[in-house]
Amino acid sequence: MSGVGPVEPGEGTRAWGTSDRDTPDNPDAPSRPGALTHGPLAPLARLYRRRRRAALTALTLALLLAGGGYLSAIRQDAPQPPPPPPAPPYPSLVTDVSYLDEVAAPHAAGNRTFSFAVLVSVRTGPPVTVTGIDQPYAGLSLTSEPRAPFLVRAGSAHKVVITMHVKECGKVPGNAGLPFLDVTLRNERAIQVHGFILGPRYAQSLSQALEVACGNGSR
Repeated sequence: MSGVGPVEPGEGTRAWGTSDRDTPDNPDAPSRPGALTHGPLAPLARLYRRRRRAALTALTLALLLAGGGYLSAIRQDAPQPPPPPPAPPYPSLVTDVSYLDEVAAPHAAGNRTFSFAVLVSVRTGPPVTVTGIDQPYAGLSLTSEPRAPFLVRAGSAHKVVITMHVKECGKVPGNAGLPFLDVTLRNERAIQVHGFILGPRYAQSLSQALEVACGNGSR
């Protein structure tokens, strides 16, 4: 072969690292990496990628929601433990103490001892134990029959005789306006000390008894 000039590639000749599928004559050859990014089809490619990401996100959320609903349905179908029983009421809320009348003082020592009858009742709930009964005046002491503690069941009432002993007339009121009894109550819920105001009849009876016990010459 003679002459000077470019050597024409022979038939079937291709560049190193290429194949027949990479030639322009092959319609199935993949496009170059930048063809869709910078070519005329770039907007369509970006739209496709955005829609593909949105579709994948929506699919993931749908799967998560479906899984959560399935777990919720399983929990709802599972047997639920019974609710705990309600707590019993506080004893002071279900106990009443009401004044009945004056009674003869047992084993009275002169006129410085006097007695009243009261009614202790429980409306509802577990039994209530009366663990103590007291009154607020420093010049008086108090005993009861029956003696505390005693039990009062729901729907029942106990008559209790309160006997007061005058210890010092100078420390008792001349006119008891709103006298009350401090009653200590206990049930399954709590222990409470509650002051029960027994009303005007009790106030009048107490004032009269104190006037007799602590007259002008006794104070």
